[in-house]
Amino acid sequence: MGCPSGLRSLSLFLLANTASAAAVSARDPVPSGFVAAPYYPAPYGGWADDWSESYGKAVKLVSQMTLAEKVNVTAGTGRCVGNTGSVPRLGLPELCLQDGPLGVRTTDNITAFPAGITTGATFNKELIYQRGVALGEEFKGKGVNFYLGPCVGPLGRKPRGGRNWEGFGSDPVLQAIAGAETIRGVQDQGVIATLKHLVGNEQELYRMYNPVQQAYSANIDDRALHELYLWPFADGVKAGVGSIMASYNAINGSAASQNSYILNGLLKDELGFQGLVMTDWLAQISGVASALAGLDMSMPGDTVGNNIPLDGYSNWMYELTRSVLNGSVPVDRLNDMATRVVATWYQLGQDKDYPPPNFSSNTADREGPLYPGALFSPVGVVNEYVNVQANHKVVAKQVAQEAITLLKNNGSFLPLKTSSPLSVFGTDAQADPNGINSCTDKSCNRGLLGMGWGSGSANYPYIDDPISSLKRKAANVTYYATDSFPTVPAPTADDVAIVFITSDSGENSYTVEGNHGDRDASGLEAWHNGDELVQKAAAAYSNVVVVVHTVGPIVMEPWIDLPSVKAVLVAHLPGQEAGDSLTEILFGEASPSGHLPYTIPVSEDDYPDSLDLVATPLSQTQDTYSEGLYIDYRYLNKAGKKPRFAFGHGLSYASFAFSNASITAATKLSEVPPARPAKPVSPVAGLNTTLPAAAEAYFPDGFNRIWRYLYSWLPKGEADAAYAIGVKGENKYPYPAGYSATQKTEGPPAGGPSGGNPALWDTAFTVSVTVTNTGAEGTTPGKAVAQAYVQFPEGISFDTPVIQLRDFAKTSALKPGESATLELGLARRDVSVWDPVRQNWVVPNPEGQYKIWVGTASDDLPVVCYSDSLTCEEGVASPV
Repeated sequence: MGCPSGLRSLSLFLLANTASAAAVSARDPVPSGFVAAPYYPAPYGGWADDWSESYGKAVKLVSQMTLAEKVNVTAGTGRCVGNTGSVPRLGLPELCLQDGPLGVRTTDNITAFPAGITTGATFNKELIYQRGVALGEEFKGKGVNFYLGPCVGPLGRKPRGGRNWEGFGSDPVLQAIAGAETIRGVQDQGVIATLKHLVGNEQELYRMYNPVQQAYSANIDDRALHELYLWPFADGVKAGVGSIMASYNAINGSAASQNSYILNGLLKDELGFQGLVMTDWLAQISGVASALAGLDMSMPGDTVGNNIPLDGYSNWMYELTRSVLNGSVPVDRLNDMATRVVATWYQLGQDKDYPPPNFSSNTADREGPLYPGALFSPVGVVNEYVNVQANHKVVAKQVAQEAITLLKNNGSFLPLKTSSPLSVFGTDAQADPNGINSCTDKSCNRGLLGMGWGSGSANYPYIDDPISSLKRKAANVTYYATDSFPTVPAPTADDVAIVFITSDSGENSYTVEGNHGDRDASGLEAWHNGDELVQKAAAAYSNVVVVVHTVGPIVMEPWIDLPSVKAVLVAHLPGQEAGDSLTEILFGEASPSGHLPYTIPVSEDDYPDSLDLVATPLSQTQDTYSEGLYIDYRYLNKAGKKPRFAFGHGLSYASFAFSNASITAATKLSEVPPARPAKPVSPVAGLNTTLPAAAEAYFPDGFNRIWRYLYSWLPKGEADAAYAIGVKGENKYPYPAGYSATQKTEGPPAGGPSGGNPALWDTAFTVSVTVTNTGAEGTTPGKAVAQAYVQFPEGISFDTPVIQLRDFAKTSALKPGESATLELGLARRDVSVWDPVRQNWVVPNPEGQYKIWVGTASDDLPVVCYSDSLTCEEGVASPV
């Protein structure tokens, strides 16, 4: 694998408005077979039973709104990174949208939780949920309505991908389960979760439309889209997520925020999504087209034209009002947009005693502009410094600790004794000496790497760094705060070197050490000459422990087999609780229980070329997913390439044995699922669709406009002119091919409310297994993870990966001799493939032998259960 040559990135200020984006015409051709089919009109929300009460309330409120008020709830300006407008006369407040997935961004008195990739490495569903609960409590405590997370796209297709660390790992089921648990935890606190980024945002280079280049097109076939990239979004919709954020890039040639097939067809019709769809920030490139394609909210609502020229520009707001009046955007589309926003507000109970924002994303000062973005604004209190941390550091520390993944432990070298002489190397062991928040959005790799950079970061309230914790716990610690191996006294045979190394990445809004979000410059090598630091430490010391803080896989071949390297721990991105969470593992107060959420390869070249970063400057780059279903361990297994450490790998100080495995069939399987339920009529259909009067768009008498603010109202003359066009009906908008304004009465066969056909979620098989800690008396108790992988029957007509993760479960800490029983479930969808011809999920051979493999890693599966005989075997050889 390699990185592309040519132009690397274009700064945020180059993001374009509609006119400049439309002027960009150069593009590489979308490959044959990859089509963004038209799918119109946007389906109404409100036809799912679990949303019916909220839609009933929302329809009642929206029916009282004027045209401008409806438009006003689709964008806005305020204290937060994103805001909607309000409708004060009807009691609808401005809504606050705020990053990020691991903590409340750009404010203080919060918890900087471990990142998504760290959370995925815990393989602990309950702990993932509890992290979501804590996040929800903090976002609500700050008065945030929308939590802009979790992130399940990128999926982690490209090992160098810049934002992989915001998600949970390079597997759709791991992403799906962790994403759904996070959504439940956050939304149980009344905060609207925002699942992102839909879909195909698998690299940062050229992700965005700008005046000289179109965003890249992620070209994804139908099976890969359903079985990999859309999979976690389906689980999120099933979990009741309130909003979904579209990605920056195009999919099969059509921009994600105006891709009618993705938004109208797959998300709103097939998956039955009832909430609202928003853009990523400054991603909207059209007005009418995006509305017709199913976009409901534009964030932050303006374009770069808000700075150039000074008076600003929006694709919506007053332009959306104009487009409704002149007949370009049907009234029922605006009705549905506004109703989806309001229904989501009701669905999460935010109409009852929900706190307003008490912080500002624009300044850390107590007082600041009351109208952010205005050149002249009155000043008032914008930061109230509300502390929302509670005792969330406990959950944060547990996540950081349960994620720590022990890759190697030769001769049971770990745990260490606190009396051992320790020499610690690497600047990653200490907090940034220039200040823990000295780099905006963590756009540097200096000191401890606790999170990647970009909008997915948050401010640290403090950092418990490893060196401070080591010095608290151990009697003899010498720290060399350098990434170049220094001159050291001759070590004895008892001396232990602990070497800290890193690999960083982030969002392509910053370039860090030559890396433009993706690891395009560093590749999968450790940063700051980390490989050399380990090698030189291993040459000087007989005992070396390597600790890796990283956003994803790094190649360890330069040092992994050196005899002095006794142990390797991947601590991922631990957030603020990086110290004791690690040292308690090092000294045996707790046993490591993390498992790799991705594969660590022997060489980056072991992956197919299609997983490289791609770029064709000054054209639309075509990122074609020619590998299909075969990413990460799926590809390596198919190619017969042995990784250095397999997906799911993780050692423990304890020893575990699996026994008493059993399998139960819960649902009689048929080739295709039972027919989906009929799609009921939405209450949105009852709203008035008559062209509104021009007066509904007039600026209110005596209204004091803030210069540079973009409103949903129009000057009287402009409103009257637009209305005259709409009433006359002669000047028709050039609607896209395949456009229809008539609602579909029958949905797709795989579709259904809130997650698709309900039959897809029926349990097909349940596997039960007993896990016993067989370790010696006196050893550290440990938590075991059981991972279940499906292997499809031989002889079917569909090509399927050798094994695919389908579920996982984790025990509590087991003492030597203790046992626990774990249950693993597979739904109908888990034993199905997507049939592009039938456009449905198909069980290829319902009577065939599905093998369900259970073990501690994708290459350590000693238990297999058979679907046809409902029997299990133990102590068998793994399939890979």
